[in-house]
Amino acid sequence: MNQNKGAFEGLLVLELASVLAGPSVGQFFGELGATVIKIENAATQGDVTRRWKLETEDKASDISAYFSAANWGKKSVALDITQPAALQALYKLVAQADVVIASYKPGDAEKLGVDYTSLQQLNPRLIYGHITGYGPDDSRAGYDAVVQAESGFMYLNGESESEPTKMPVALVDVLAAHQLKEGLLTALYLRERTGKGHYITVSLMQAAVSALVNQATNYLVAGHNPQRMGSSHPNIVPYGSVFTSRDNKQLVLAVGDDRQFRRLCQILGAPELADDPAFATNAARVQNRQRINQQLKQLIAQQDREELLQQLHLQHVPAGAINTIEEVFALPQAQGMLLHREQVKPGVKQVAFHLSTDQQESIQGFDAPPYYGQHTAEVLQQLAGFSESQVQALRQIEGKV
Repeated sequence: MNQNKGAFEGLLVLELASVLAGPSVGQFFGELGATVIKIENAATQGDVTRRWKLETEDKASDISAYFSAANWGKKSVALDITQPAALQALYKLVAQADVVIASYKPGDAEKLGVDYTSLQQLNPRLIYGHITGYGPDDSRAGYDAVVQAESGFMYLNGESESEPTKMPVALVDVLAAHQLKEGLLTALYLRERTGKGHYITVSLMQAAVSALVNQATNYLVAGHNPQRMGSSHPNIVPYGSVFTSRDNKQLVLAVGDDRQFRRLCQILGAPELADDPAFATNAARVQNRQRINQQLKQLIAQQDREELLQQLHLQHVPAGAINTIEEVFALPQAQGMLLHREQVKPGVKQVAFHLSTDQQESIQGFDAPPYYGQHTAEVLQQLAGFSESQVQALRQIEGKV
């Protein structure tokens, strides 16, 4: 059913997930050639993100910008699986599936009859990836903003004098999605060796905690309770700090070692700073971060941004412009991440790596995000063996006609 050729050609993925984390995993598999069937709840008119719209969006369309972030390359099938006939239709798809992606609260999948134990009886080779908010023993629903708060990200994000600040994307959902991808890929590898399916569970909370990385070990190893520092780095200076150039444009430095710092000082016309004991080493700069950042602020304010960045790049001093999203998508690297389809606004790829084979060719003709229930009849007839009259009867039961 999928015209896309790729590493997972022939793999059938059922997506029993909504919003961002699970759907982005589904799109990942679709980009690599899998057939991805998105099962949408007919009782609620599908994925809630279809209705999460900006003021500027078409109110009549059920494909929102948010929905488009994670639903390219899928078939949409509308089923109310609380209805026995719809559940049996899903079971016929499960019997053929390789992977199921779910995002039910603990206990809900069991009530619906779509938990791993139930589905594994239909298909012993099935790999079931389950995203929860807090793990199998906590029935709370997981919401990205709440988990950002509870996992420390909001506390750490923002300037020292500002209120805790949520990240501008659903960061925890993105992190959990990557964790689930890793788990599913591991399970697929193990199935090649054993022939057996697996159950993989990922919680938003544990995905977030694992992503605290050096901030976590600053506490666990060094006994330092991290605080908000704006974009500055607790362990490295100058790293992440924002500076404004003479032409009133902003840039960021990411100086990771003392050699880079010395080259930075030379470019700025102040080589003596690199010889000053207060700034000569990273440890010294961490202790004197305000002093050195103030010196750099004054020096960079005398430079035009693009000319300065060119000099820094030539001397291998890590630095970059602070871009708006519009400016980001003018970059060649960002252009290479776009998904294109005629008469459809572009999307963004989930897959950012490249195999040795030509991956760009593998996603030519990749389908745009589906309308709600667009492929219900097609999928049920081709994969579940339904007749046209059986599809109509199911729709009548669900109140669709």
